[in-house]
Amino acid sequence: MATHLLVDGYNVVGSAGMAVASGAGHLEAAREGLINGLAGYRQRKGHAITVVFDGWQGGLGAEHREFQSGVEVVYSKRGERADQVIQRLARLYGKDCAVVSSDHEVVNSARAAGAFVIGAPEFRAKLLDRAVRAPTSAFKELDRGDVDVVKRSKDKGGNPRKLPKSQRKRKHQLREF
Repeated sequence: MATHLLVDGYNVVGSAGMAVASGAGHLEAAREGLINGLAGYRQRKGHAITVVFDGWQGGLGAEHREFQSGVEVVYSKRGERADQVIQRLARLYGKDCAVVSSDHEVVNSARAAGAFVIGAPEFRAKLLDRAVRAPTSAFKELDRGDVDVVKRSKDKGGNPRKLPKSQRKRKHQLREF
């Protein structure tokens, strides 16, 4: 079963270092570039993708939905932020979705709903098809033989070279994306 991917559009655009305040033409190009990138990602991975953009200041009176290249594009209605739409959709899909955002409020709400959360910069790297590796500097130090780097109490067992269970689980979940 493919996972439904909910993407905070301007959050991912902002993580790329694109200045969204540079004018409407640049903003439109950034949106189109993201949608095209998501369409290619959808073809590679097979996930259903919904990207949500803010329309709360200049949007329509009702939420606007359209499909572009197999990607559902949602513009929030005037007075509603994209974060609110993503939180609502995350509650609707629950464990069957993954949320792409670096906004703490969205991340906490999505986790509470049981969704898998990917940070915007981390997903941006996946979108560009680059390998993302979690920083494991303490474990790399052990590979060089520096046993004093990680101080473990004597009553704790386990392999000091192995990632903690929570990090191994996240790494396993991230492989799907």
